[in-house]
Amino acid sequence: MKFKKTLKIVAGVVVFLTLPTLLFCGFLYFRYHEALPIGSNPEQADILANKMLEALDHEAYQNTNYIEWMFKNRRFYKWKKSKQTCMVYWKDYKVDINLKDYALSKAYVHNFNVEGDMGRDLISKAVNYFNNDSFWLVAPYKIFDKGTKRGIVTLEDGAQGLLVTYTSGGTTPGDSYLWHLDDNGKPSSFQIWASSLPIDGLEASWTDWVTTESGAQLPTYHNILFFGITLSDIKTSF
Repeated sequence: MKFKKTLKIVAGVVVFLTLPTLLFCGFLYFRYHEALPIGSNPEQADILANKMLEALDHEAYQNTNYIEWMFKNRRFYKWKKSKQTCMVYWKDYKVDINLKDYALSKAYVHNFNVEGDMGRDLISKAVNYFNNDSFWLVAPYKIFDKGTKRGIVTLEDGAQGLLVTYTSGGTTPGDSYLWHLDDNGKPSSFQIWASSLPIDGLEASWTDWVTTESGAQLPTYHNILFFGITLSDIKTSF
């Protein structure tokens, strides 16, 4: 009898804790979920993409050879763009990523070099961190990356949106992003269709821009649903 009573109590607690969560997740799904739109007119899309890059002074970004930043106060990066290397710091770990050949990367714990399975795991984790965290910093400059497809989507307000799909590269190829632009072509937000997110079509802001030392324009904050993504301590140089 005691076992059955305990089982009922446990079951009641589980239902009490999980049911509101399930209902809330269901509400979010039906409120925000959108099917991936179909982009058209790739020639016009490329014109819009170039307008977007011009609004951001793409040349200044291209001439930027070094970027450092902090992602959500969790991970710190020193990215040597011209040398295609990036030093990633988090907790007690440090990984020197060779972006041309991951096999040449090196991992450290408390500044001691580690190899073998642990070293490979740390390198893999650092590469995934870099792919994600750098995208939130420089995504607008990656719309012509190798393996991308671009199309025009008509938004609800009648404006043109730029749909960019990454067919290869990165950690999760196949992801798509629908850029919303202001009248000058500068990004104000994008919607996301990514395998890492349970809801398709979520919108994230791209409004908190700073012009850095090299002239490159980079964001400092994104808002997505009830969450914020902070990018701080941004420094750039030629």
